[in-house]
Amino acid sequence: MLFGWEVPFPPRTPERNATNPPQELLQQLGFSSDFVHTTIGFNGNDLPIISFIIHFGFAIFFAVLYCLVAEKYPKIKLWQGAAFGLFIWVAFHIIIMPAMGTVPAPWDQPLEEHFSEALGHVVWLWSIEIVRRDLRNRITHEPDAEVPLTVPDANR
Repeated sequence: MLFGWEVPFPPRTPERNATNPPQELLQQLGFSSDFVHTTIGFNGNDLPIISFIIHFGFAIFFAVLYCLVAEKYPKIKLWQGAAFGLFIWVAFHIIIMPAMGTVPAPWDQPLEEHFSEALGHVVWLWSIEIVRRDLRNRITHEPDAEVPLTVPDANR
């Protein structure tokens, strides 16, 4: 979801995106610039495949983690997953990556970057929650554990 969100709302300027955060992180870990900037061609476009792998890996890991934790701790589903999306944004884009020097300090990032990243993470987790709930209902034929199966009679 984040991947698609960044097309209409690019979080970084073209200059800052010349080496995007996943590429910068890999360079900090010792990977060569040539490797992290490896591209594949599709329809005349050079696509940063290594960056895509990191983005998709991150998204899949946290989606699965969210779904597993939601079964045991339903509070993680606050605002249909949007709160967890905001938590991930703050944790990585406001605290961890700036502390590592992967991205600029939050006050040195443009407002457009915060807007794109924060809302992107909200929509990403919200869409995961919609799919999680639908798949859970289809597989178990029951609502989430914290949802009562019967409605109390209002006349009692």
